[in-house]
Amino acid sequence: MEKVSIRDLHRAIGERPEPYAVHAQLEALLQKTSRAGKPYYEFRFTDAEEGLTLRAWNDTPMFEQAATLKKKGFFEISGDWFFNADFNSVEAKTWELRPLDEEEVAALLAGSESLGQRQAEDFQYIQEAVSGLEDPRLRGLGERFLETFGERFRRTGAARDYHHARRGGLVEHVAQMMRSASAIASAYPDLNRDLLVCGVLFHDVGKLWENVYSPKGFTMPYLETGELIGHIPMGMELVNKLWRDLLDEPEAADWMTLDPPNEQVRLHLLHLIGAHHGEMQFGSPVVPKTPEAIALHYIDNLDAKLEMFARGYEVAAELGKNVYERVRPLPGRLVTPLPKFVPGAEGEARDEGEAEEE
Repeated sequence: MEKVSIRDLHRAIGERPEPYAVHAQLEALLQKTSRAGKPYYEFRFTDAEEGLTLRAWNDTPMFEQAATLKKKGFFEISGDWFFNADFNSVEAKTWELRPLDEEEVAALLAGSESLGQRQAEDFQYIQEAVSGLEDPRLRGLGERFLETFGERFRRTGAARDYHHARRGGLVEHVAQMMRSASAIASAYPDLNRDLLVCGVLFHDVGKLWENVYSPKGFTMPYLETGELIGHIPMGMELVNKLWRDLLDEPEAADWMTLDPPNEQVRLHLLHLIGAHHGEMQFGSPVVPKTPEAIALHYIDNLDAKLEMFARGYEVAAELGKNVYERVRPLPGRLVTPLPKFVPGAEGEARDEGEAEEE
């Protein structure tokens, strides 16, 4: 039986049942009662990119097995899968569970081959971008962060919902924002490129304590620190701590004569972190007051929104030709984007307004 990820399962399944095996973690197991008064179990599985909900009714073999299972365990789910258009979900009428061995668990935590490769390339890009900063203070700050918190960074999501909400999603988000920041700094040479790139690295760093996944799982726990303080104040606090540590290093003695002064660099970096949500009503303690701060805000918002569109096309139900249902928080129903023009490509153009046969 072919093994696929949950995301690939969604892509592959049609209306006719097809056999596949999926490796995932059992995130939640809930005992519920149907409207008819019959008990059933709801299983919520997750892997590196996607979630899957299954149900075991009281007249199926899985119902008896459910009582013996532990949450957070890792399993292979095998069955004949089909797409239920009435509920816009992938389901299996009959399915089985098998615990994964240690090697299979390690492979699952690493994510799909494509995801693992993409995140590894993104992390390398971040390292190279930080090493390429000309300002020794910002370069040293970034390198100290990656050296100290790199492992935690690589298992943190960029959000709990909506965008890059997966293990390692923050690395993807930061790397793409850095690419955009570098391009924008080239288009607007008056921008302080070092400050902008460093601001991208640290803008969501507090999420290492707000959206971090467990070391061996796909669960993003709710932590008191994240709930009581939030990622913006925590990010500013972390930067201050790393900054003080750097100033205690011998090489920092040469920084006292640099221009702009150390304290100005620190304050402007803190402002980028504090202002990156753009408005106080959205959680920023201050609005953007420098060109770099407003650029960071829009870069952040752009990358988040484009990720939402990309994800939306994969999960939204099709309402009509090229039209899909709305995926929140995007403002309206999705429409298939215009394909890129490829010079020399042959094809038949459809006359505008030509009616499609029903």
